[in-house]
Amino acid sequence: MALDRAKVPNDLNAFWMPFTANRQFKKSPRMLVSAEGMHYTTSDGRQVLDGIAGLWCCNAGHNQPRIVQAIRDQAGILDYAPAFQMGHPLAFELANRLIDIAPKGMEHVFYTNSGSESVETALKIAIAYHRARGEGTRTRLIGRERGYHGVNFGGISVGGIVNNRKFFGNMLNGVDHLPHTHLPGQNDFTKGQPEHGAHLADELERIVALHGPETIAAVIVEPVAGSTGVLIPPRGYLEKLREITTKHGILLIMDEVITGFGRLGASFAAEKFNVQPDLITLAKGLTNGVIPMGAVLATGAVHEAFMEGPEHVIELFHGYTYSGNPIASAAAIATLDTYREDGLFERAADMAPYWQEAVHSLRDCRHVIDIRNMGLIAGIELEPIAGEPTKRAFSAFLKAYEKGIMIRTTGDIIAMSPPLIIEKTHVDQLITTLREVLTDLD
Repeated sequence: MALDRAKVPNDLNAFWMPFTANRQFKKSPRMLVSAEGMHYTTSDGRQVLDGIAGLWCCNAGHNQPRIVQAIRDQAGILDYAPAFQMGHPLAFELANRLIDIAPKGMEHVFYTNSGSESVETALKIAIAYHRARGEGTRTRLIGRERGYHGVNFGGISVGGIVNNRKFFGNMLNGVDHLPHTHLPGQNDFTKGQPEHGAHLADELERIVALHGPETIAAVIVEPVAGSTGVLIPPRGYLEKLREITTKHGILLIMDEVITGFGRLGASFAAEKFNVQPDLITLAKGLTNGVIPMGAVLATGAVHEAFMEGPEHVIELFHGYTYSGNPIASAAAIATLDTYREDGLFERAADMAPYWQEAVHSLRDCRHVIDIRNMGLIAGIELEPIAGEPTKRAFSAFLKAYEKGIMIRTTGDIIAMSPPLIIEKTHVDQLITTLREVLTDLD
């Protein structure tokens, strides 16, 4: 009976849905009622191939037995434990496990509950770090145009997606933005990292000169900008950012909420690009999307700056009621076990060349003006309908769902990021179906 009620809710009005055209959805709802492996099942019994890993998060696929069992077991042992002045073993075990796979130099973990909270935490840590070192004038934060760093005020302030900002009044003071790295006409249809654009990192020197290095706390960037439409970093770009931030004593924060946990064929993008940040933000794939959880990884140097003064005094006045929640910790440990035991990061690296050739085979489709990819991520940019931006891609999303594949759109860009368990037959189905969708688009 409960399942039947879940399939056919008696009223859709009460739920104000996030990032959704609510009126359109409630006239023709798309209800998912179960999931297994690579597929969702809809309320009308159809199978839909998941081309976006839920929302960039279900890297190990759906209904993974180890994770499900870990949650069941932990719920019957310790459901909740306070995170302030108390601890429980799983939170410490998980922190050690994360540091084991983190880029060299990352030595500490601060728990949050989402990517947005991870960003907020990293920004606060960065500002507090400089204050702890006697450089309290370093409060300015540098983001990037078209960057996405969640939806809290700190995140939308350093972020650069217009619609996420313009409705909410004043942002944080003391924020500036680097230019984005999208260069139409120069890097179109690049496979992997584009050749042009590393010079855009030099804009940081101009911003430093404008404000003074003594005022800047941190630069935050996504290694691969996901939610804005899959923007791949030009060769040498991230390396230049690291060089400039180090030169001026500025912290570099890598937002790896999307790129973490195998999406690029490595544990983290920092490892893939061989660039050492000071802080890394995590979420999504940390628990395979099953239970909300996020984290910030910090270097030993950042952490140690706070470990001064009397030992009984709180070093950082920040945290969340659910930081390191026991059930979320159990889910995350089981997720890491799954990644390791099933070799999913290596699998993603092995599958990436096939994925790349498959997505670029859509180059000749109607309305396609660019394709970008790296690891198991792809962005397919469509020519907008004159005077109706986003409509063409949203039409593609609806047609794709009807034909049994799930894609994501942002603006007029189709984004795909399938679970790392994807098989070549799944890739073929996704691309063949997407070709049909694009062929039928107005």
